[in-house]
Amino acid sequence: MQAMDMSVGHFGDGRLQKGGALLLGALVANPCSSIRRLAGSRAREVQFHRLLRNAGVTVEEMARVAGHRTGVLARGRDVAVIQDTTEVYVGSKRASEAGFGPIGKGGALRGVLAHVAIAVDDTGGLIGLVDEMVWTRQGGQPVTDRKRKFEDKESYRWLKACEVASERLAGARSITMVSDAESDIFPVFARCPEGLHLLVRSARTRSLSDGQRLADAAATLKKGGRIKRIIPAAPGRSERRAVLDVRYGELTLAPPHGTPDALIEPLTLTVLQVTELNAPQGVEPVNWTLITTHKITDLRRAEEILDLYRGRFLIEQLFRTLKTAGFDIENADINDPHAFITLTALAIIASVNILQLVKARDGDTGQILEDCFDPDDAPILRALSKKLEGKTDKQKNPHPLDQLAFASWVIARLGGWTGYYGKPGPKVMRQGLDKYFAIKCGSNLYGIV
Repeated sequence: MQAMDMSVGHFGDGRLQKGGALLLGALVANPCSSIRRLAGSRAREVQFHRLLRNAGVTVEEMARVAGHRTGVLARGRDVAVIQDTTEVYVGSKRASEAGFGPIGKGGALRGVLAHVAIAVDDTGGLIGLVDEMVWTRQGGQPVTDRKRKFEDKESYRWLKACEVASERLAGARSITMVSDAESDIFPVFARCPEGLHLLVRSARTRSLSDGQRLADAAATLKKGGRIKRIIPAAPGRSERRAVLDVRYGELTLAPPHGTPDALIEPLTLTVLQVTELNAPQGVEPVNWTLITTHKITDLRRAEEILDLYRGRFLIEQLFRTLKTAGFDIENADINDPHAFITLTALAIIASVNILQLVKARDGDTGQILEDCFDPDDAPILRALSKKLEGKTDKQKNPHPLDQLAFASWVIARLGGWTGYYGKPGPKVMRQGLDKYFAIKCGSNLYGIV
């Protein structure tokens, strides 16, 4: 899988390069966090452990290689880059003794943090990974020193991802960085690379240049109209159709107190206020204040910007795949922080591969088979499709042979999906990939296809 190659980095050593490709291939073929299960033999298990502990194997190199692949595929496309951070829990006392830093409120838990940026095209197709950062904090408590330079703070990651995306996706027709409330940081807007757009949900009580509060001014913006959208399900929340009131206009944000002199100028940006009407009882209604560098002149454009933001739910699905719905990374039996960070970075890359199949399953993205699979996968997938098809229309593969959706249907059927009930998610795709790569290995071994 992965049209170009399974290389995760060069690392200055051919053996490390080969070992990284083998481990990534094992993660995609058999998504889990058990090195023994991934290895399949004692010799390979030793090889994988040595790879993970090697200081020359870095997240930065893996991100560079994956980002280059994505940059090639993104050429000429309108791209939304969704970025977010997740905490990966490892343990408490034992993890602290092993060198894992604090996470969570109060810093009582131990683990690592992962900041991920993924590229999505205008059809909703997942192009690939743009960048990833995985780290563990140093010291006993989370750092909150406000006197440090912005580049030395953890919050710099939001701007760094913008800078990396601007470089790696230089061939894209347009780039919009999409992120949630944690990235609502004035320097990110002030120092955003030229030609890059931002779309951020505001979570701060910001002041405007005229002394008003952002929330008060947003509520009185020009009324654009009402629209309907599906709010996806989340833990503790069912999917629902929401009626949304939409307002938009330009507002000028004042720099917060303590902003460096170089960033002291106010910023005029577009604000899109989205409020849910008549939300079901017991459900927190949608109330989004979105800030963007895009211009909005009518309701249609407001809907396009809103849908760009709604696409960020994909990265939450990616994190679920990394944790509970796929790799179970938090249960990896690895006590060395560097090794755990390396495995997490590899599992993120593999999670992107799985989600590409999930996004392609309905055939709406138009992605071709070669976006994710090698040419020698095509005859195997065609043979399996014929074998898995039933007599009814719902049991037949409805997608063209050269489309990624064709492969997604095959993988889902291998994972236990019947074609009748619901849509296959990450768990089904994970199980299907496990079976597919076993079949591919056998067909290559015996020359069946």
